[in-house]
Amino acid sequence: MTSTSLRLRLTLIILLPLLAIGAAVGAWQVSDARTKAADLFDRSLLSAALAISADVALSNGDAISLETTDLLQDTSGGPVFYHVYAPDGIYVLGYATPPVSLDAPIGSEEEVTFFDGRYHSRDVRVLRYRSVTTIDGINGAFTYTVWQDVAVRSAFVQDLVLRTFTVIAVLIGSVALVVWFGVSLGLRPLLDLEDAISRRSSDDLSPIRRAVPPETRGLVTRLNTLFGQVERTMEAQTALISNAAHQLRNPIAGVLAMAEAVQTAPTQVAMQDRTEELLHAARRASDLANKLLTLERVRAAPEGAFDSTLEMGAMINDIVDGFQPKAAARGVRISADLGPGQTNVVADAVMVEEAITNLVDNALKHGGAALSQVQVRLTRQGNNAVVSVADDGVGLDPADIETVLSRFGQASPGEGSGLGLSIAEAVAERHGGALHLDTDQQRGLAVTLRLPLADVSA
Repeated sequence: MTSTSLRLRLTLIILLPLLAIGAAVGAWQVSDARTKAADLFDRSLLSAALAISADVALSNGDAISLETTDLLQDTSGGPVFYHVYAPDGIYVLGYATPPVSLDAPIGSEEEVTFFDGRYHSRDVRVLRYRSVTTIDGINGAFTYTVWQDVAVRSAFVQDLVLRTFTVIAVLIGSVALVVWFGVSLGLRPLLDLEDAISRRSSDDLSPIRRAVPPETRGLVTRLNTLFGQVERTMEAQTALISNAAHQLRNPIAGVLAMAEAVQTAPTQVAMQDRTEELLHAARRASDLANKLLTLERVRAAPEGAFDSTLEMGAMINDIVDGFQPKAAARGVRISADLGPGQTNVVADAVMVEEAITNLVDNALKHGGAALSQVQVRLTRQGNNAVVSVADDGVGLDPADIETVLSRFGQASPGEGSGLGLSIAEAVAERHGGALHLDTDQQRGLAVTLRLPLADVSA
């Protein structure tokens, strides 16, 4: 029923139990009507038998009174037939032949006996009444048999049931109309809210401040939260595009300038020198573009949506080995301390590798002239894998932490893009971890990346 209108669903939720109750009441009423009809018709037959016996006794078996005749003509909605015979089996009064029992033969000892029988191919209800009296000099138990068509009783039951179901149907129909319009009235605030939202422009993500019923406040709160998230995401995307355009402008301008310089080089040697500068400028522009794409890929990834296990030690070894030539060229010693055993995390290998690579690269780029060593250490602390990249360079002023963690932020002008720490922090957050900058060292800076362990129970 997911595609059914809310009004119809609410109406059905209310009416279906009522229909079930109505059906149960109707079934009970049918059974009750049959029981009451049987009792009523049996009592009518008994009244007719008693009236006939009294008239036969008074008239010496000659006739029945007009009052009794009227009674027999219309008892409980139909005629009643009768038959009277004497103790010796001689016919006294009434119809010539009494009905035949459908069941076992009826005994003659009981004073009053009810049974179902057949009379001229019709189903009838029969009462046999025995009374000891003296009529026309004959003394003994006279037998009075009265009967009526079962169809009369069935018609009575059907009429009673029809009336009952008509009342139930009218009541349920009335309730259905009341519920339908009541639900429509109750849903009006939601329809007004829908109309208000539909009138908004695509750029209007301001919170909904319309008064709504308590039952829908949670929905409106969630919508407002969603609007806020979308608005912040759009603002972040706008800021990224603006910053990216600004940051890419200089490298691209440099590439264009160097390309023109190569084209106008006066000698082959000058062309070779300018070609190397052009290649360096192109690589900087490419590195910046790649880091922008990496940052957005990390930020777009849902938090915790990773299912592959990553062994951190092997990755860190590969990263450190890759930086050895660059570190050696600057006279910097770079090392890795991986601790005992394996350290596994559930993570995206490309994202984590990019984050640690950026931390090591930042240490080499921004450590300053006094930088002599960079150490990458892997440890376990509680349920976290902790990667620490520490250097003995110029360090960082605590006031600059917010700056260096922002996009394109740098504490001082340098050759970097200003995106390394932003990428590392985004990677940590998407994996349920954190990034911390420790500026309390006597010398240098330590950046700590925390990621939840995959094997917490180990």
